[in-house]
Amino acid sequence: MSYYVYILRCADDTLYTGWTTDIEARTEAHNTGAGAKYTRGRGPVELAYQEELADKSAAMRRECAIKKLTRQEKLALIRNM
Repeated sequence: MSYYVYILRCADDTLYTGWTTDIEARTEAHNTGAGAKYTRGRGPVELAYQEELADKSAAMRRECAIKKLTRQEKLALIRNM
């Protein structure tokens, strides 16, 4: 099974970071209001960045690391994808 860390760009131009095993299903969940509380009312969202990781633990660690980045650092990560 693959694990992914992703960054979504919300309609209000904010960024949301999370992890999942199914990028398409999770993006759809965010767009239908069934995703994270943060993205409700900020849709539609679009996938801006994704990374595949080997296991859940690695994905959760990477998510935490990305969340600690500044907005500018996240945007640089997105640009360099």
